[in-house]
Amino acid sequence: MATLCRPSVAVPDHVITMEQTLELARETHADHPQRGLVLRLIENTGVRTRHIVQPIEDTLRHPGFEVRNRLYEAEAKARVPAVVRQALAHAEVEPDEIDLIVYVSCTGFMMPSLTAWLINSMGFRPETRQLPIAQLGCAAGGAAINRAHDFCTAYPTANVLIVSCEFCSLCYQPADLGVGSLLSNGLFGDAISAAVVRGEGGVGMRIERNGSHLVPNTEDWISYAVRDTGFHFMLDKRVPGTMEMLAPALKSLVAQHSWEVAEMDFFIVHAGGPRILDDLCFYLDLPPEMFRFSRATLTERGNIASSVVFDALARLFDEGTVEHGAGGLIAGFGPGITAETAIGRWVGAAPAGVRAVAAPVAEEAAVPVG
Repeated sequence: MATLCRPSVAVPDHVITMEQTLELARETHADHPQRGLVLRLIENTGVRTRHIVQPIEDTLRHPGFEVRNRLYEAEAKARVPAVVRQALAHAEVEPDEIDLIVYVSCTGFMMPSLTAWLINSMGFRPETRQLPIAQLGCAAGGAAINRAHDFCTAYPTANVLIVSCEFCSLCYQPADLGVGSLLSNGLFGDAISAAVVRGEGGVGMRIERNGSHLVPNTEDWISYAVRDTGFHFMLDKRVPGTMEMLAPALKSLVAQHSWEVAEMDFFIVHAGGPRILDDLCFYLDLPPEMFRFSRATLTERGNIASSVVFDALARLFDEGTVEHGAGGLIAGFGPGITAETAIGRWVGAAPAGVRAVAAPVAEEAAVPVG
């Protein structure tokens, strides 16, 4: 069975705080008829800090889709290699031992994919397979883990490198004034992450089963509109009910494995917003502490799209308390409405580190975003 090893995660140096976000919203949208609602929703996300690739004054300018996409490519090429090297080191593998690279991103476009550039630049074999995933949004982190697991099931000695590169700030659209768009301006952050899935050996989560679930007739709830100015994030008001529909699918996958949700030891889930975590506590009948890693990611880095699950998993490693044989679940949620879920057991002892601090549950939950 394949083992998901310790992720490597990096964020840009530019930081925007909750206080700065609220002040910008007040200044920029002083005449917005629903400004009070927007400010309350942003404040109740619980996001204290976010990291962005440009200073905020540059982020707020829109130089055009072409310029932004060139910046996406330049930043990806500048930042991804160091994260990849660290992920390979965590897994104790070399570039020439990687058989497949899965690259996930929904915030920029490159063709050929960054996978081709990585193979040419970092010592991967020309025979390395490539799997770019661009249209699963925040669910793509879970999908990448599942496709890596599938590949290692077909090729038991293979190794897969997963790379997630999300520069959400490059999708800022100053003319989008819907409540959902304005909320996203205060929620999303930028991050790069990478992790290796080893077919043999490794310390981490040994994946035993994975599954995907699509909620029928919800494909327009979370989406992009592609226009001359780039990607425009679209969020439907029905999204707050997402976990009520997806929690049964998580329970079903666990039951197929003859496990019980209540008996599992750790949960790594996409934190699109606090409502996702609060609702999972309710519908899965779990204490908030079970989602402390995802909550900490949301608080300190915001919604970093497909990188959330890797950042939260890295915090589990940092805590260093998970025991060999512990059972856990990883889930990514996103457009579709889609859930990509994997379950398995911990192999080996996690390296000791700084204990992750859980953020408090917000009194009023904001809309979950995938």
